Parts: sequence; structure tokens; C-alpha cells
Amino acid sequence: MGALAIVALVVVALLIVFVLFAIGVYNSLVQLRNQYKNSFAQIDVQLRRRYDLIPNLVETVKGYMGHERQTLEAVIQARNAAVSAGQKAAANPTDAQAIGELNQAEAQLTGTLGRLFALAEAYPDLKANTTMINLQEELSSTENKISFARQAFNDAVTAYNNRRETFPANLVAGIFGFTEAKLLEAVDAPQQREAPKVSFS
Repeated sequence: MGALAIVALVVVALLIVFVLFAIGVYNSLVQLRNQYKNSFAQIDVQLRRRYDLIPNLVETVKGYMGHERQTLEAVIQARNAAVSAGQKAAANPTDAQAIGELNQAEAQLTGTLGRLFALAEAYPDLKANTTMINLQEELSSTENKISFARQAFNDAVTAYNNRRETFPANLVAGIFGFTEAKLLEAVDAPQQREAPKVSFS
């Protein structure tokens, strides 16, 4: 066997090893991306539940806080903006801009709900209303589920981003267009880092 044939065999063997490596990295990136998409679907379920509770909450509060119309309208507007941002993010959880818009919309909604609950503290009859108590419990439970789902999503996004950014996987990720995924933060403003207060006890 001549030297040229040996060189050709070595080159072919190296190409085969590279192709197998690239296939393995590609498949692992696809799996990690699918995991964070699935994790976002779990968040979406809980966000929809939260969005469905808010109109009932506003209707319950409206009877007691009719003169707080501006606050009630702000809650509905923030809820509608969050629904819209949530739908856009759910359609494509790989879109970093859509996730960023959802972060902003959720921060706005959390802030307006916080103001609503702060105002509701001044209405003893509202605090004793059984519908309000039930809504508080459901909303509190949903907020907890959102927190857990958000953590699972962020863990999946971090695993994906770590894989796509490490060498030599970053070479394959760049070739096949695996872009960075964005974390879903609780809220944007530091003063809004806590879940809305829903306890009237």
C-alpha cells in the first residue's frame, strides 16, 4: 500500500470520526432544545390558569372597589398584554425576544396585581368574601406552580446553553444555527421580586 493510499485512508477515517461527532452533538442539542420547549409548555399551562383567574378576581373586587376603576383597568390591561406575550412565546419558545417580552409583561402584571391587593387590604368585607378567599387560594397555588415550572424551564435552558457554548460543540451549534435560549425571569424590577401578596388573614 502506497503512502498516498495511507494518507487517503487517514483523511477518510478522520472525516468519519468528525461526521459521527457532529451527529452526536447535533442530536444532543436537539434533545436539549426539545426539553426546554417542553418545560416552557408546562409554564404556559400555569400562566393560562393564572390569566383565567384574573378576570374573576377583578369581577369580585369590582363590587367592593368600584371607585378604584383605574387600578382594575390596569390589571386587565396588564393581563391582556401578558396573555398576548405568552401566546407569542408559546408559539416559539426558542425566540429570545418573545421570552424577553413575556418577562416584561409578567413583571407588569405582577406589579399591577400587587397594587390591587394592597388596595384591597382597606376593604374588610372584601377580605371576608368566600369567592375572594377561594380565588386567593387558587392564585397562590398557581403562583407556586409557575415558580416551579419556571425553575424547570430555566434549568433546561441552562443545560442547553451550556452544551451549545462549550468547545467543540459550539462549532456544530454555529454551523446548524442553534441560537442562545433566554431564561424566563420572575420579574424585571428588583422591588417586584416577590409573588403578589394574596393573603388577607
